Amino acid sequence: MKVAITDGAAPCNTFADEALALARRLLRNRLTAVGLAIFGLLVLLALLAPWLAPADPLRQDLAHALLPPGPGHWFGTDEFGRDVFSRLLCGTRITLFIVLLVTVVVGPLGMTVGVVAGYFGGRVDAVLMRLTDMVLSFPSLILALAFVAALGPGLDHAVLAIALTAWPPIARLARAEALTLRQADFIVVAQLQGASNARVLFRHLVPLCLPSVLVRLTMNMASVVLTAAGLGFLGLGAQPPLPEWGAMISEGRRYMLDSWWLVAAPGAAILAVSMAFNLLGDGLNDALDPRQSS
Repeated sequence: MKVAITDGAAPCNTFADEALALARRLLRNRLTAVGLAIFGLLVLLALLAPWLAPADPLRQDLAHALLPPGPGHWFGTDEFGRDVFSRLLCGTRITLFIVLLVTVVVGPLGMTVGVVAGYFGGRVDAVLMRLTDMVLSFPSLILALAFVAALGPGLDHAVLAIALTAWPPIARLARAEALTLRQADFIVVAQLQGASNARVLFRHLVPLCLPSVLVRLTMNMASVVLTAAGLGFLGLGAQPPLPEWGAMISEGRRYMLDSWWLVAAPGAAILAVSMAFNLLGDGLNDALDPRQSS
């Protein structure tokens, strides 16, 4: 009985040790720790936004329109008298929703395309990479604008458009990893033992490509935030009265000379979140590098 318990607990202990070692490597870099703290704060604010917001983000009060930051309204009010701080808090939910949904779509799609192209090579690689090159030849924001114009404005369509333009870099990275690993000894041994192509792809290649793809996805989150804000600024993303940060800047730009807080608050939020994802991506790159000491 004691042997059974020990054998069953060993993998859990190993996983816990690896997780702790990864956390130590992440927190060793101060800038990475800052990025991780901002990301954690973003998640916390998104979860607690309904309780932390001092006012209804959609409630209009024209008698208190364009009030500067003060005790009653920490970040002032907009042209309709809505509390900017409350709208900023609720906007974290929209931003996090966009980032997570795009990542969930882009990660598996780009990984599958890249690993399949790198493993099979030949015509399969040529067809998939030419498709990838076609998407990469257009600036991501311009291509997202084209997709949203065809699908119609809206938050769901903006998420789909961003996802359709964000997968090629992931596919390129996964292909490069697969090209390096497909001639490895353990892959050849698995093939000689009769392993199917699907088993080799998803049991052996995908787990080895995952760390690099995870780093790339984390760094892509910054561009996702900026693209979503750009679509919202142009009126093609989240539609009024939703408090999306890009849309808030678009609405406040007409009053920015006298009411600077209308664009400064959401602009600072976009800058902070984008920087946090970049710092976190750099930290993951160092932490997941096998050459780094644990």
